[in-house]
Amino acid sequence: MSVTRVAAVAAPFDRDLEGDFRRVAELIATARAQGVHLLALPEAALGGYLAHLDGGADEPPALRADGPEIARLAALAGDMVVCAGYCEADGARRYNSVVCVHDGRVLGNHRKVHQPLRENASYDSGDSFAAFDTPVGRIGLLICYDKAFPEAARALALDGAEIIVVVSAWPGSRTDAPADLADDRWTRRFDLFDRARALENQVVWVSANQSGTFGSMRFVCSAKIVDAGGDVLATTGTAPGMAVAEVDVPAMLTAARRGMGHLRDRRPSAYVAA
Repeated sequence: MSVTRVAAVAAPFDRDLEGDFRRVAELIATARAQGVHLLALPEAALGGYLAHLDGGADEPPALRADGPEIARLAALAGDMVVCAGYCEADGARRYNSVVCVHDGRVLGNHRKVHQPLRENASYDSGDSFAAFDTPVGRIGLLICYDKAFPEAARALALDGAEIIVVVSAWPGSRTDAPADLADDRWTRRFDLFDRARALENQVVWVSANQSGTFGSMRFVCSAKIVDAGGDVLATTGTAPGMAVAEVDVPAMLTAARRGMGHLRDRRPSAYVAA
C-alpha cells in the first residue's frame, strides 16, 4: 500500500514578505513533524492577496517564477511537495499564480484563468490547465475562482491529474454577512465546489485558503482534504489550522472509478462545443 499524507492550510498572509516566509517555514516544519508528503498553502501566500477588488492600489510584490523568492520556497520544501500562491512577474505582466516545488526545484506553475469582479485590474489572466508528475502522483493546480468552473478541474482530470490542489483567498459574503462564518453563504459555496469537483472527477482534492481579514475581506478558512467520492476526510472548519489526511491515492481512484467511472463514461460527441 502506498499511503500519502496530505495537508491543506488555512492561515493569514500579507505584504510582509519576510513575515510570510517565517510563517511558511513554521507551517512546513509543522507538516514535516507530522510526516506530511504534500502541503498546500493558500493563494497569495507570498505577499498577500488584494486588499480590495477595484484594482490599482496596494498590489502584492511581483516575483519571478525563476527568481530568488521561489528558489527560497523550494529550498524550504526539501523532500516535501509544497504548493503556494504568489504574484508572478513575467516582463510587464503580472499573474495570480501558484507554484509547486520539491527538493529545490519547481515542478509546476499555474496562472489563474478565471478572474472574479475586477481582479483583472491587477492581474493578467492565464490561459491553460495542465497536470504534471510529482513524487506523490500526478497533480493539477487551480486558484480560487477557477474551481467554480467544472471545465477547469475536468481539463486537469483528463490530463491525468490524480490530485488537484486548489489554493484560495476566498472571502465571506460582502453583503448581509452573518457573524459566524459557518453560516455564511460563501463558506457554503466554497465547500460545495470542493466536494462537487472531487466527486465529478473522482480525484483527491486538496483545498487551502487564507484566514483572518485583509483589507475589506474576511476569509472563510475551510481548508480541507476531499476524497474521490466527495467525502471530506479532514477540514479546519471556519478556523485557521492545518487539515491532514492519509490517502492511498492509486487505491482510492481505482475503487472510486471501478463502477461508475465519470471520466470513462463521458460522451464528448453529445456535448456542444463552447
